[in-house]
Amino acid sequence: MVESYEFLKAVIDTITEHIVVIDKNGEILFVNHSWKSFGQKNSCLIDEEWSVNYLSECDKAAAMGDDFGLKAANGIRAVIIGDEENFYCEYPCHSDDEKRWFMMRVTSFCIQREKCFVISHQNITERKLAEEEVLNLSRIDGLTDIANRRYFNEFLEGEWKRCYRLRAPINLVIIDLDYFKCLNDTYGHQVGDACLKSVGKILKDLVRRPSDICARYGGEEFSIVYGNTTLEQAVFLAEKILTEIHLLKIPNENSPTLPVLTASIGVASMQPNKINNKIDLIKKTDELLYAAKENGRNQIFSEEF
Repeated sequence: MVESYEFLKAVIDTITEHIVVIDKNGEILFVNHSWKSFGQKNSCLIDEEWSVNYLSECDKAAAMGDDFGLKAANGIRAVIIGDEENFYCEYPCHSDDEKRWFMMRVTSFCIQREKCFVISHQNITERKLAEEEVLNLSRIDGLTDIANRRYFNEFLEGEWKRCYRLRAPINLVIIDLDYFKCLNDTYGHQVGDACLKSVGKILKDLVRRPSDICARYGGEEFSIVYGNTTLEQAVFLAEKILTEIHLLKIPNENSPTLPVLTASIGVASMQPNKINNKIDLIKKTDELLYAAKENGRNQIFSEEF
Protein backbone atom coordinates (compact mmCIF):
# COMPACT_ATOMS: atom_id res chain seq x y z
CA MET A 1 0.00 0.00 0.00
CA VAL A 2 2.83 2.40 0.91
CA GLU A 3 4.62 1.57 -2.34
CA SER A 4 1.38 2.16 -4.24
CA TYR A 5 0.85 5.54 -2.55
CA GLU A 6 4.45 6.62 -3.16
CA PHE A 7 4.17 5.56 -6.80
CA LEU A 8 0.96 7.52 -7.38
CA LYS A 9 2.30 10.55 -5.51
CA ALA A 10 5.46 10.50 -7.63
CA VAL A 11 3.34 10.41 -10.78
CA ILE A 12 1.12 13.30 -9.64
CA ASP A 13 4.16 15.33 -8.59
CA THR A 14 5.52 15.16 -12.15
CA ILE A 15 2.34 16.77 -13.55
CA THR A 16 2.85 20.41 -14.45
CA GLU A 17 -0.73 21.34 -13.54
CA HIS A 18 -1.21 22.68 -10.02
CA ILE A 19 -3.38 20.14 -8.20
CA VAL A 20 -5.10 20.42 -4.83
CA VAL A 21 -7.62 18.04 -3.23
CA ILE A 22 -10.20 19.37 -0.75
CA ASP A 23 -13.00 17.85 1.32
CA LYS A 24 -16.64 18.99 1.32
CA ASN A 25 -15.78 21.80 3.79
CA GLY A 26 -12.98 23.17 1.67
CA GLU A 27 -10.16 21.84 3.85
CA ILE A 28 -7.06 20.96 1.85
CA LEU A 29 -6.18 17.25 1.94
CA PHE A 30 -3.41 17.05 -0.63
CA VAL A 31 -1.35 19.22 -2.98
CA ASN A 32 1.15 18.20 -5.62
CA HIS A 33 4.67 19.52 -6.12
CA SER A 34 3.65 22.03 -8.82
CA TRP A 35 1.08 23.55 -6.47
CA LYS A 36 3.57 23.92 -3.62
CA SER A 37 6.29 25.30 -5.88
CA PHE A 38 3.97 27.96 -7.36
CA GLY A 39 2.72 28.91 -3.90
CA GLN A 40 6.23 29.34 -2.53
CA LYS A 41 7.35 31.47 -5.49
CA ASN A 42 4.28 33.68 -5.37
CA SER A 43 3.64 33.82 -1.61
CA CYS A 44 0.09 32.55 -1.88
CA LEU A 45 -2.33 30.20 -0.18
CA ILE A 46 -0.53 27.31 1.41
CA ASP A 47 2.04 26.34 4.00
CA GLU A 48 3.57 22.91 4.58
CA GLU A 49 0.85 21.94 7.07
CA TRP A 50 -1.95 22.63 4.51
CA SER A 51 -3.71 24.61 7.21
CA VAL A 52 -5.47 26.88 4.71
CA ASN A 53 -9.13 26.39 3.83
CA TYR A 54 -9.43 26.72 0.06
CA LEU A 55 -13.03 27.96 0.09
CA SER A 56 -12.23 30.53 2.77
CA GLU A 57 -9.43 31.93 0.62
CA CYS A 58 -11.82 32.20 -2.34
CA ASP A 59 -14.34 33.99 -0.10
CA LYS A 60 -11.66 36.42 1.11
CA ALA A 61 -10.69 37.22 -2.46
CA ALA A 62 -14.35 37.73 -3.39
CA ALA A 63 -14.81 40.12 -0.45
CA MET A 64 -11.87 42.15 -1.80
CA GLY A 65 -13.65 42.58 -5.13
CA ASP A 66 -11.96 39.72 -7.00
CA ASP A 67 -14.47 38.50 -9.60
CA PHE A 68 -12.61 35.22 -10.04
CA GLY A 69 -12.66 34.55 -6.29
CA LEU A 70 -16.45 34.86 -6.28
CA LYS A 71 -16.84 32.76 -9.42
CA ALA A 72 -14.52 30.05 -8.10
CA ALA A 73 -16.24 29.89 -4.70
CA ASN A 74 -19.68 29.56 -6.29
CA GLY A 75 -18.47 26.98 -8.81
CA ILE A 76 -16.76 24.78 -6.22
CA ARG A 77 -19.78 24.86 -3.93
CA ALA A 78 -22.04 23.92 -6.84
CA VAL A 79 -19.94 20.77 -7.40
CA ILE A 80 -19.81 20.00 -3.66
CA ILE A 81 -23.61 20.07 -3.23
CA GLY A 82 -24.16 18.20 -6.47
CA ASP A 83 -25.79 20.97 -8.52
CA GLU A 84 -23.00 20.64 -11.08
CA GLU A 85 -21.02 17.57 -12.13
CA ASN A 86 -17.91 19.66 -12.71
CA PHE A 87 -16.82 23.27 -13.02
CA TYR A 88 -14.18 25.12 -15.00
CA CYS A 89 -13.20 28.67 -15.76
CA GLU A 90 -10.29 30.67 -17.13
CA TYR A 91 -8.75 33.52 -15.15
CA PRO A 92 -5.78 35.90 -15.19
CA CYS A 93 -3.08 35.64 -12.52
CA HIS A 94 -0.60 38.35 -13.52
CA SER A 95 2.42 39.39 -11.50
CA ASP A 96 4.10 42.80 -11.79
CA ASP A 97 6.54 41.52 -14.41
CA GLU A 98 4.74 38.60 -16.09
CA LYS A 99 1.38 37.96 -17.71
CA ARG A 100 -0.19 34.61 -16.75
CA TRP A 101 -3.51 32.88 -17.26
CA PHE A 102 -4.81 29.61 -15.84
CA MET A 103 -7.71 27.27 -16.43
CA MET A 104 -9.30 25.95 -13.26
CA ARG A 105 -11.20 22.62 -13.22
CA VAL A 106 -13.12 21.05 -10.35
CA THR A 107 -14.24 17.40 -10.31
CA SER A 108 -15.30 15.00 -7.56
CA PHE A 109 -14.41 11.45 -6.57
CA CYS A 110 -15.22 9.10 -3.69
CA ILE A 111 -12.80 7.35 -1.37
CA GLN A 112 -13.99 5.24 1.56
CA ARG A 113 -17.52 6.58 0.95
CA GLU A 114 -16.35 10.15 1.43
CA LYS A 115 -16.54 12.64 -1.40
CA CYS A 116 -13.41 14.60 -2.24
CA PHE A 117 -12.81 17.25 -4.87
CA VAL A 118 -9.86 17.70 -7.20
CA ILE A 119 -9.06 21.25 -8.25
CA SER A 120 -6.50 21.65 -11.01
CA HIS A 121 -4.98 24.84 -12.40
CA GLN A 122 -3.49 24.53 -15.88
CA ASN A 123 -1.23 27.25 -17.25
CA ILE A 124 -2.79 28.48 -20.53
CA THR A 125 -0.61 31.59 -20.90
CA GLU A 126 0.76 30.64 -24.32
CA ARG A 127 -2.72 30.31 -25.83
CA LYS A 128 -4.03 33.46 -24.15
CA LEU A 129 -1.06 35.50 -25.37
CA ALA A 130 -1.79 34.37 -28.93
CA GLU A 131 -5.45 35.34 -28.51
CA GLU A 132 -4.41 38.65 -26.98
CA GLU A 133 -2.18 39.40 -29.95
CA VAL A 134 -5.18 39.11 -32.26
CA LEU A 135 -7.33 41.20 -29.92
CA ASN A 136 -4.62 43.86 -29.66
CA LEU A 137 -5.11 44.73 -33.30
CA SER A 138 -8.45 46.30 -32.31
CA ARG A 139 -6.93 48.03 -29.28
CA ILE A 140 -4.09 49.90 -30.95
CA ASP A 141 -4.17 53.51 -32.10
CA GLY A 142 -3.39 53.39 -35.80
CA LEU A 143 -1.15 56.46 -35.82
CA THR A 144 1.01 56.09 -32.70
CA ASP A 145 1.04 52.26 -32.38
CA ILE A 146 0.14 52.40 -28.68
CA ALA A 147 -3.15 51.61 -26.95
CA ASN A 148 -6.27 53.54 -27.92
CA ARG A 149 -8.70 55.22 -25.52
CA ARG A 150 -11.08 52.26 -25.51
CA TYR A 151 -8.43 49.81 -24.39
CA PHE A 152 -7.07 52.31 -21.88
CA ASN A 153 -10.49 52.36 -20.17
CA GLU A 154 -10.64 48.54 -20.09
CA PHE A 155 -7.11 48.26 -18.73
CA LEU A 156 -7.62 50.89 -16.03
CA GLU A 157 -10.72 49.03 -14.83
CA GLY A 158 -8.79 45.77 -14.47
CA GLU A 159 -5.72 47.34 -12.89
CA TRP A 160 -7.88 49.27 -10.42
CA LYS A 161 -9.40 45.97 -9.24
CA ARG A 162 -5.96 44.31 -9.01
CA CYS A 163 -4.53 47.15 -6.92
CA TYR A 164 -7.65 47.07 -4.73
CA ARG A 165 -6.99 43.39 -3.98
CA LEU A 166 -3.31 44.06 -3.31
CA ARG A 167 -4.08 47.21 -1.28
CA ALA A 168 -1.50 48.88 -3.50
CA PRO A 169 -1.42 52.37 -5.04
CA ILE A 170 -2.19 53.06 -8.68
CA ASN A 171 -0.83 56.08 -10.52
CA LEU A 172 -2.31 57.84 -13.52
CA VAL A 173 -0.30 60.18 -15.75
CA ILE A 174 -1.92 62.44 -18.33
CA ILE A 175 0.34 64.24 -20.82
CA ASP A 176 -0.76 67.15 -22.97
CA LEU A 177 1.51 68.49 -25.74
CA ASP A 178 1.77 72.25 -25.29
CA TYR A 179 0.37 74.45 -28.08
CA PHE A 180 0.12 71.51 -30.46
CA LYS A 181 -2.36 73.46 -32.61
CA CYS A 182 0.37 76.03 -33.22
CA LEU A 183 2.65 73.26 -34.44
CA ASN A 184 -0.03 71.92 -36.79
CA ASP A 185 -0.92 75.37 -38.11
CA THR A 186 2.73 76.32 -38.65
CA TYR A 187 4.17 73.14 -40.16
CA GLY A 188 1.13 71.15 -41.34
CA HIS A 189 -0.65 68.02 -40.16
CA GLN A 190 1.94 65.62 -41.57
CA VAL A 191 4.57 67.12 -39.26
CA GLY A 192 2.02 66.99 -36.42
CA ASP A 193 1.39 63.30 -37.07
CA ALA A 194 5.13 62.58 -37.09
CA CYS A 195 5.36 64.41 -33.76
CA LEU A 196 2.61 62.25 -32.23
CA LYS A 197 4.37 59.10 -33.47
CA SER A 198 7.64 60.22 -31.85
CA VAL A 199 5.96 60.85 -28.50
CA GLY A 200 4.18 57.48 -28.73
CA LYS A 201 7.55 55.77 -29.22
CA ILE A 202 8.97 57.51 -26.14
CA LEU A 203 6.08 56.27 -24.01
CA LYS A 204 6.28 52.76 -25.45
CA ASP A 205 9.98 52.54 -24.56
CA LEU A 206 9.33 53.66 -20.96
CA VAL A 207 6.25 51.52 -20.23
CA ARG A 208 7.17 47.85 -20.18
CA ARG A 209 5.54 46.05 -17.21
CA PRO A 210 2.28 44.08 -17.65
CA SER A 211 0.81 46.25 -14.87
CA ASP A 212 1.43 49.44 -16.89
CA ILE A 213 -0.02 50.85 -20.09
CA CYS A 214 0.49 53.92 -22.26
CA ALA A 215 -2.29 55.13 -24.53
CA ARG A 216 -3.30 57.90 -26.84
CA TYR A 217 -5.93 59.55 -24.70
CA GLY A 218 -7.28 61.78 -27.45
CA GLY A 219 -5.85 64.28 -29.94
CA GLU A 220 -2.51 65.44 -28.52
CA GLU A 221 -3.15 63.93 -25.08
CA PHE A 222 -1.53 60.72 -23.84
CA SER A 223 -2.07 58.71 -20.66
CA ILE A 224 -0.13 56.16 -18.64
CA VAL A 225 -1.26 53.78 -15.89
CA TYR A 226 1.40 52.64 -13.42
CA GLY A 227 0.03 49.83 -11.25
CA ASN A 228 1.44 49.07 -7.79
CA THR A 229 3.81 52.06 -8.02
CA THR A 230 4.56 54.89 -5.62
CA LEU A 231 3.97 58.53 -6.54
CA GLU A 232 7.72 59.16 -6.38
CA GLN A 233 8.37 56.42 -8.93
CA ALA A 234 5.61 57.71 -11.23
CA VAL A 235 6.93 61.29 -11.06
CA PHE A 236 10.45 60.06 -11.79
CA LEU A 237 9.18 58.37 -14.96
CA ALA A 238 7.13 61.46 -15.88
CA GLU A 239 10.29 63.57 -15.60
CA LYS A 240 12.05 61.18 -17.98
CA ILE A 241 9.17 61.61 -20.43
CA LEU A 242 9.45 65.39 -20.22
CA THR A 243 13.20 65.18 -20.80
CA GLU A 244 12.82 62.82 -23.77
CA ILE A 245 10.25 65.15 -25.39
CA HIS A 246 12.69 68.06 -24.99
CA LEU A 247 15.46 65.98 -26.58
CA LEU A 248 13.32 65.45 -29.68
CA LYS A 249 13.90 69.17 -30.41
CA ILE A 250 10.79 69.35 -32.57
CA PRO A 251 10.38 72.97 -33.70
CA ASN A 252 7.28 74.86 -32.51
CA GLU A 253 8.42 78.41 -33.14
CA ASN A 254 5.05 80.04 -32.50
CA SER A 255 4.57 78.41 -29.09
CA PRO A 256 4.40 80.98 -26.23
CA THR A 257 6.28 78.50 -24.00
CA LEU A 258 9.43 77.58 -25.94
CA PRO A 259 10.26 77.43 -29.67
CA VAL A 260 10.35 73.62 -29.44
CA LEU A 261 7.77 70.99 -28.48
CA THR A 262 7.06 70.80 -24.74
CA ALA A 263 4.46 69.05 -22.61
CA SER A 264 2.44 69.55 -19.44
CA ILE A 265 1.88 66.54 -17.19
CA GLY A 266 -0.47 65.70 -14.34
CA VAL A 267 0.34 62.73 -12.05
CA ALA A 268 -2.12 61.46 -9.44
CA SER A 269 -1.61 58.56 -7.04
CA MET A 270 -4.50 56.83 -5.29
CA GLN A 271 -4.96 53.63 -3.32
CA PRO A 272 -8.24 51.96 -4.37
CA ASN A 273 -10.72 51.41 -1.56
CA LYS A 274 -14.47 51.12 -1.02
CA ILE A 275 -14.98 54.90 -1.15
CA ASN A 276 -13.03 56.03 -4.23
CA ASN A 277 -13.09 54.79 -7.82
CA LYS A 278 -11.24 55.14 -11.11
CA ILE A 279 -13.33 58.16 -12.10
CA ASP A 280 -11.95 59.98 -9.04
CA LEU A 281 -8.43 59.13 -10.16
CA ILE A 282 -9.05 60.47 -13.68
CA LYS A 283 -10.65 63.64 -12.30
CA LYS A 284 -7.76 64.36 -9.93
CA THR A 285 -5.18 63.77 -12.67
CA ASP A 286 -7.08 66.11 -15.00
CA GLU A 287 -7.07 68.79 -12.31
CA LEU A 288 -3.30 68.45 -11.87
CA LEU A 289 -2.75 68.64 -15.62
CA TYR A 290 -4.88 71.79 -15.76
CA ALA A 291 -2.82 73.31 -12.93
CA ALA A 292 0.41 72.52 -14.79
CA LYS A 293 -0.95 74.30 -17.88
CA GLU A 294 -2.30 77.27 -15.93
CA ASN A 295 1.03 77.79 -14.18
CA GLY A 296 3.16 78.12 -17.30
CA ARG A 297 3.14 74.64 -18.95
CA ASN A 298 6.27 72.57 -19.64
CA GLN A 299 6.12 71.07 -16.13
CA ILE A 300 4.69 68.34 -13.91
CA PHE A 301 2.09 68.73 -11.18
CA SER A 302 1.61 65.71 -8.92
CA GLU A 303 -0.26 64.72 -5.78
CA GLU A 304 -1.14 61.66 -3.72
CA PHE A 305 -4.77 61.23 -2.71
